[in-house]
Amino acid sequence: MNAPLEPIRLSKDGRHFAYERSGERFLAWGFNYDHDANGRLLEEYWEQEWPTVVADFQEMKALGANVVRVHFQVGRFLKSAHESDAKALKQLARLVTLAETTGLYLDITGLGCYHKKEVPAWYNALSESARWEAQAVFWAAIAKVCATSPAIFCYNLMNEPVVPGPGTKEKEWLVGEFGGKNFVQRIALDLAGRTEDDVARRWIETLVAAIRKHDPKRLITLGGIPWALVFPGAKPQFYTKEVGEKLDFVSVHFYPKKGEVEKALTALRTYALDKPLVIEEMFPLECSVAELDAFIEGSRRLADGWIGFYWGKTITELAREKKPSISSVITRRWLEYFKAKKLSRSL
Repeated sequence: MNAPLEPIRLSKDGRHFAYERSGERFLAWGFNYDHDANGRLLEEYWEQEWPTVVADFQEMKALGANVVRVHFQVGRFLKSAHESDAKALKQLARLVTLAETTGLYLDITGLGCYHKKEVPAWYNALSESARWEAQAVFWAAIAKVCATSPAIFCYNLMNEPVVPGPGTKEKEWLVGEFGGKNFVQRIALDLAGRTEDDVARRWIETLVAAIRKHDPKRLITLGGIPWALVFPGAKPQFYTKEVGEKLDFVSVHFYPKKGEVEKALTALRTYALDKPLVIEEMFPLECSVAELDAFIEGSRRLADGWIGFYWGKTITELAREKKPSISSVITRRWLEYFKAKKLSRSL
């Protein structure tokens, strides 16, 4: 039986995470549990195949994780711009209870539109202001369900939001596709005379206010694209004091490339802003496990959390595959590394 979870808050100086009662430092070490081995999103099987979800949580815990990042789509949690889906919220409550009993904290990432065909037509048709209001309904409903649980590590407003540039008028809310899914979203289609910072700040404030009505203490962040890695010198737009004052910590997604660990670490320093910093996505996608380890070790003085991926297959299951794909081999090596690292237990 796992000991009761203790809520995670900011440390007294606001620069790290700490357990609420003991005040001891907390390091996030875990997995994105975004889809299974067949690419299905959690919401596609968490009702009919609940035992699978339970087993996966137990497996992630056994690997040494303390945080699991889950991703929820708008279309699964809203029936309309003003009405949440009671069935989905009931299942969310079930997942929160599972996290409590398993001894895992949840990073709840919302407003997903990963499967473009599942995005409701009414949602796409909303004006910017109405879309923000619907997003606020989404987050208010989530926060109301989760407010009393110690198992919620944080609310992540959106995965990889972007703001349109000056003088551009976009037509699509979603930005491209990768691996059959849409990970990047625009929060506006037109600046309409506003600055990019003003749009980003007002959007953050709108959603944070919706959460705070039900959950006043929970940590809030958003998952950012590390533009400083793509464009050296780029500022951390969503996290500056002027824009991200309402965000409790910085979350960025880094996939170091082969031979470019130092380049990734240099870019990461851009996001060290006197708030906790979490590398919320990482994986040996374009580098070796050894190089990813070098990146993690190199970021130890900067970061307070590292979150990789788990897709439902254990090390044993991956090792037993008769004709493993390159992806399976990489995933197995990653999980073996993660289990041996046990970073959550050391500073």
